[in-house]
Amino acid sequence: MNDTFMKEKPVFPLLVSMALPMVLSMLVGSLYNIIDSYFVAAISEDAITALSLVYPVQNFISAVSIGFGVGINAVIVGHLGAGNHEKANAAATLGIIFSAVHGLMFTAAGIGLMPEFLRHFTVNETVLRYGIQYSRIAFSFTLYYMLSLAWEKIFQAVGRMKTTMICLGGGCLANIILDPILIFGVGFFPAMGVRGAALATGLGQLFSLILYLVFDHISPLPVRINPQSLKAARGITGRLYGVGIPATLNLALPSFLVSFLNALLAPYTQGYVLILGIYYKLQSFLYLPANGIIQGMRPIIGYNYGAGERLRVRRIYLLTLALNGGIMLLGTILALCCAEPIICLFTTNPGTIAIGRAALRTICIGFLASAVSVTSCGALEGIGKGTQSLVISLCRYIVVIIPMAWILSRITGPDGIWHAFWITEIITAVVAAAVYRHTVRS
Repeated sequence: MNDTFMKEKPVFPLLVSMALPMVLSMLVGSLYNIIDSYFVAAISEDAITALSLVYPVQNFISAVSIGFGVGINAVIVGHLGAGNHEKANAAATLGIIFSAVHGLMFTAAGIGLMPEFLRHFTVNETVLRYGIQYSRIAFSFTLYYMLSLAWEKIFQAVGRMKTTMICLGGGCLANIILDPILIFGVGFFPAMGVRGAALATGLGQLFSLILYLVFDHISPLPVRINPQSLKAARGITGRLYGVGIPATLNLALPSFLVSFLNALLAPYTQGYVLILGIYYKLQSFLYLPANGIIQGMRPIIGYNYGAGERLRVRRIYLLTLALNGGIMLLGTILALCCAEPIICLFTTNPGTIAIGRAALRTICIGFLASAVSVTSCGALEGIGKGTQSLVISLCRYIVVIIPMAWILSRITGPDGIWHAFWITEIITAVVAAAVYRHTVRS
């Protein structure tokens, strides 16, 4: 494959070839999340509640990993588009180094701070015990997870999407296979409960990292990890964090939002907290395929932006928006028609099922509008405009939904929080369209 295929190949087949492997791997990943929750729910409702409380911290660590990876990806493809391979090598090398440092820091912080964090949201000793057991094992694998994400973004930057599909899918399949074995005990494996779920997750992440290293050894990337390339690293650290920090904040904001909403819902019943956690597991089945298209789009739009191909940038954006809109429409239909059977996968409590049914059917009203903000954020990150992307995410996760959820919960009770989701998506879609149009035109 030549180095200029991203600006020469027709847009539709190019986007499909780059995005389809990512969509498939993301679907496998989202399926894993749902299956993981299904197995944990079989332990007890306290166990799935504990994982719901740990989820915001896990999501924050994922946000740092993926967000900094977006910075790695954007800087590499920008230099490749401009024909500067030495700078691309330096960006990849620094990306791996900084990801390792991040991994060690978050391992220590995650394990050390989780007990106190959990005590802010529950007085149930069983839930607390499950949460501490799960987090200690899961966060022990943070280094491998962050390195795996860094390698993923480097592979994507050079167009090796099929390889990332294999590596991501391999890790997720390892999780799915190990979950029932380690949770319930099979053969000589002891029943570990929630600790087994955490160990299965960590081993899957480690397996993905090993696959990336094996593929790079068998078929070396055109971008190399080489300490000698750091001679060309001037200015790259600033660019990595200049894109990575806003991208991280974009992804971390949901963690803050979930914690805030948990605090609003906790005074009512445990069922509301449980449903919020289940919803964020379920939405991954919808938003991760959309994110797969975004990941396929990022290197293409970044390369063409770096090469000055403005018309192709516009066509890539509109095509991505149309594809994501189709995914969100399908998700809306499924949520409206199948809300109760979906919730029944995770609980048999009639009161909790009723809460979940109402929540899904209300929240899904905003799915289609969210395609605009999701696509705009991804496109802006791809062309290195992280700050503008952050503006959209702030509206979506802080500026609009937090005061809206607080006000509606005071007026109509906890069910008002579900209405805050779709109202926020519509308002944010308008803001996102305006921000993206202004940024590209200027």
